[in-house]
Amino acid sequence: MTSAVPFDRRRLLATAAASAALLPRASKASAAPPQGPFRIDMHAHCLPPDYRKALLKAGFLTVGGYPTPTWSPEAALEFMARYRIQTQVLSVSDPAVTFLKGAEARNLARYCNEYAAALVAKQPTRFGALAVLPMPDVVASLVEIRYALDVLKLDGIGLLSSYDGVYLGDPRFEVVMAELNRRGAYVFVHPAAPPPENKPALLIPDFLYEFTFDTTRAATAMMYSGTIKRYPKIRFQLAHAGGTVPFLANRLALLENIGLPDLVKPVLPDVSGHIRSFYYDTALSPAPSAMKSVLEVTPRDHIVFGSDWPFSALTLGGSGDPQPRLSETFSDSQRLEIERSNALRQLPRLASLLA
Repeated sequence: MTSAVPFDRRRLLATAAASAALLPRASKASAAPPQGPFRIDMHAHCLPPDYRKALLKAGFLTVGGYPTPTWSPEAALEFMARYRIQTQVLSVSDPAVTFLKGAEARNLARYCNEYAAALVAKQPTRFGALAVLPMPDVVASLVEIRYALDVLKLDGIGLLSSYDGVYLGDPRFEVVMAELNRRGAYVFVHPAAPPPENKPALLIPDFLYEFTFDTTRAATAMMYSGTIKRYPKIRFQLAHAGGTVPFLANRLALLENIGLPDLVKPVLPDVSGHIRSFYYDTALSPAPSAMKSVLEVTPRDHIVFGSDWPFSALTLGGSGDPQPRLSETFSDSQRLEIERSNALRQLPRLASLLA
């Protein structure tokens, strides 16, 4: 007769711990989202009345191939209520004010920034704002940075990936970058539609694919021009999960591992480090194919929620969760970080009001 195996509590606990480690990630404890509105929308657009009129007058019946939407603060608040968004940080989308020149561009940028500032002053916990600049006019842009941040007290700056085919990182924009770095500014980089002569004549809207490529071009240009290294205090947010930057991260860094002469190596950028430093929003990119790519190149605290409303209106219906596919990658507690906490760490004005 064989003897019974003696009970070993330590072995049982070790076996249980090993089994738990093999459970799928979805089994992790998850904190339910808070009741009521809680999301901080870091990629949301406004089209003030006179700005939209100017767009239509200039022939912009579409933006990036998407029908130029209507917008109002009332419609924004209704949208926010449906999707439990506490605050939208508003910016002006492509083409910003690039369709005008000289005083007209300067005046329209000033109008948009003052309009946004008045909206924030009226409802400081519901709206934030990023200033639009009259780029590529760098002198006027320096004036507008000072006015927008010092007088209007806006939350940061919105830039396009390129202006008239010239990308961020170009020496022509150096003084603007130096000023933004001096201020430690939060800068949202939104893609621009490339000029027709710079892209193939495909009958596909730019927002489907060209926008992602233009973001990638701007990020790559800023890394290889040394802009990111020279101005490390600027916090850059890349729209739409960084375009194709996360997917191409290894390829963009290939020069770091090629047997180049020692004299060349010191001037190469730290591509992996720079890519890690960017912030990435979830606008139109909540699927695992995008989010898992982002997680491969940067920590989760560099991901922020973005709706891209009103340009995303045709992709949204109903109410509740605007991006349910985020749950295919993140737990509820992780989503709360992405949809709220990460943004508030970058926006001191809002954080002081919402804490």
